[in-house]
Amino acid sequence: MLGGTNQTEIPARNRHAAAAICLAVAALLSPASAFAHTSEQAFVLLLPTSLYTAAGVSVVALTIIVISALPHGAARTIFASVTLGAQPRIGLENATSLLSTVLLAFLLWTGFSGPRNPLENLLPLTVWTLWWMGFICLQAVFGDLWHWLNPWTGIYRLLAPLWGGRTFLPLPARLGDWPGVAAFFVFVCFMLADIAPDDPARLAWAVAVYWLFTFFGMILFGSDVWLARAECLTMILRRYAQLAVFARERNRLRAGLPGWRLANAEPASHAGAVLVICILGTGSFDGLNETFWWLAWIGINPLEFPGRSAVVIPTIAGVLAANLALVLLFAIVVGTGLRMAGTGASFREAFGLLALAILPIALGYHVAHYLTAFLVQAQYAAAALTDPFATGADLLGLGNFYVTTGFFNTRDTVEIIWLSQAGAVVLGHVLSVLVGHAQATRLFAARRQAFASQIPLALFMILYTLFGLWLLATPRGA
Repeated sequence: MLGGTNQTEIPARNRHAAAAICLAVAALLSPASAFAHTSEQAFVLLLPTSLYTAAGVSVVALTIIVISALPHGAARTIFASVTLGAQPRIGLENATSLLSTVLLAFLLWTGFSGPRNPLENLLPLTVWTLWWMGFICLQAVFGDLWHWLNPWTGIYRLLAPLWGGRTFLPLPARLGDWPGVAAFFVFVCFMLADIAPDDPARLAWAVAVYWLFTFFGMILFGSDVWLARAECLTMILRRYAQLAVFARERNRLRAGLPGWRLANAEPASHAGAVLVICILGTGSFDGLNETFWWLAWIGINPLEFPGRSAVVIPTIAGVLAANLALVLLFAIVVGTGLRMAGTGASFREAFGLLALAILPIALGYHVAHYLTAFLVQAQYAAAALTDPFATGADLLGLGNFYVTTGFFNTRDTVEIIWLSQAGAVVLGHVLSVLVGHAQATRLFAARRQAFASQIPLALFMILYTLFGLWLLATPRGA
């Protein structure tokens, strides 16, 4: 420990106080963007997080016990959907997509010519706060909003007559969905490892290059094929939309328990299943790489953080290793479950179905990890919307608008925030347990086989719940 002190000789109250002081000093000394991740951590260390963690793990374990005691097929009944009425296609997708493209062009302009401060420029606040942190959650709650806001489809259909709407090259079937997985890792490495992913001009170049890359991919290989197999953001958002309560199917509006479409979906391809698992692995690593444990493991003193440029290679290696390890672990879990269940399902089918059950966990981690940052940065986004070029304008009439972080300064509000984060993690695991069991009943006609196949997955869920709640409670240094 620091200064050679034996931690076992320090009383618990003093350890908590010392940890709080260390966190405060780390926040002051760190040259990286801290946002809202560490400001409330001192109070978190004073909460009975071990009790909350035990309660959360117990809820997941109890859910597993209850669902395993239900009659065979009960989980699938839970995810039955009902028809609410006819919902004919409105046909405004092209118009809304074109508006989205115009908005993106404006944001790129502000990225190049607007304020240099990322907390005053609309581009990074829109991309990382309103879209990445917030829109994904809206997509999972309200359904496929991305279908309306995709910034490529409208202009593609508008210009398609120029080349006769034909495709120039086939996207080889043997590639499957792997181009989308590769694109996702490029995106993740930029988000987590780039030295300044929120620098307005740097981000503007990255967004512009990706938009052009996707648009020309749609021209060469076809719009539907490229978006479904190579454009990782569309692939991810379409999966998240399967968690929504409402969905439009065959011109009818249907509704069910969150995840009902996921529980009744076709098995994902190997690459599609890997992408879902990597969404979870990336979210988990994004939390892990801020912890004292990770910084110490890569030889970085959290009290003297040298900046993002010093951890580019460890971050890239870490995110790749974390995702490879999680994919391998999940494959072992699925394979072990099949072996315990006996014959009746292929590994390809089981892996493709059960990987979909991971998605609610990924959403829970997404909410938990970004909640504190969103609470602060959404205020900066509102301030930038009312004054997009930092000229003193007040387009939205907000008056004297001040960003506040006061809710991180009292134990009561921090406890509410932390319990909300923990609740998102636990609820995500509970929903995953239900979806996983429903998938198992699709794989196996016999109740005994379905139950046996779920034992390794149940253990995985319990341990991952414990890991996720530990991430929320552990000290962070960057």
